Amino acid sequence: MFVPLQEIAAIVVSNQSVSLSQSVLSGLAAAGGVFVAMSEDFLPVAMLLPLDTHSTQTARMTKQAEATEPTKKRTWQAIVRAKVRAQWLMLEEHGRPQGGLDELLSAVRSGDPENIEAQAAVRYWRVLFGDAFRRDRDAFDQNRLLNYGYAVLRAATARAICGAGLHPSLGVKHHNQYNPFCLADDLMEPYRPIVDRAVVRITERDGPQVELSREIRAELIGALLGKHRVRESERTLFDILSRSAASLARVLTGEDREIELWVP
Repeated sequence: MFVPLQEIAAIVVSNQSVSLSQSVLSGLAAAGGVFVAMSEDFLPVAMLLPLDTHSTQTARMTKQAEATEPTKKRTWQAIVRAKVRAQWLMLEEHGRPQGGLDELLSAVRSGDPENIEAQAAVRYWRVLFGDAFRRDRDAFDQNRLLNYGYAVLRAATARAICGAGLHPSLGVKHHNQYNPFCLADDLMEPYRPIVDRAVVRITERDGPQVELSREIRAELIGALLGKHRVRESERTLFDILSRSAASLARVLTGEDREIELWVP
């Protein structure tokens, strides 16, 4: 089976015996795709992104680096609101108590100084997976599935950001000096429930200790590659992320004031 590199958005490799040639990796990058290497525990350990994906990326990155604090705080406020709303709708979709997320939604201020994002997450996870659940990357339960799905989502988000002419390490909220994908971690937040939805379906069917098998990994990726209902239309995640990244670029370069997020 042959697939043109132009049709590949991301390659995720978790089998330790797989090797790829330099020509494949350079060809993938030239076509705008990303490569993600996973550890034996199915955690992301490396990512390859294209360097030249937008005609005016130097000018955009310069303005991105000069973005004012009010602009970044206002953008983070919009991202947090979109994330909390997506979590709220996720719980509603599954017929579960909403945990007061509607009240928290209206309390998000510029820059989220009260850390409503974290408060909402505690309530959200408790309702979604039970009081005993904790978001722990090393836990042997639903967290393994979440880790894998989020790694793919992060790669797709980083790809969209590069495609919009922005640098993925210059975040609006995340600023860890050892994290080269701070902006991707910012922009992906409202879209995490897409992964959560798939994990809920899998664990309700197979239990939280289900093996992260080839079939389960394919199911998680399939959930991200499918189409999502947004504003009375069906769109792929890559289209949604591209539109969101393009809007973010216009905000950070001063062309627009508010970011437009296409949250399913």
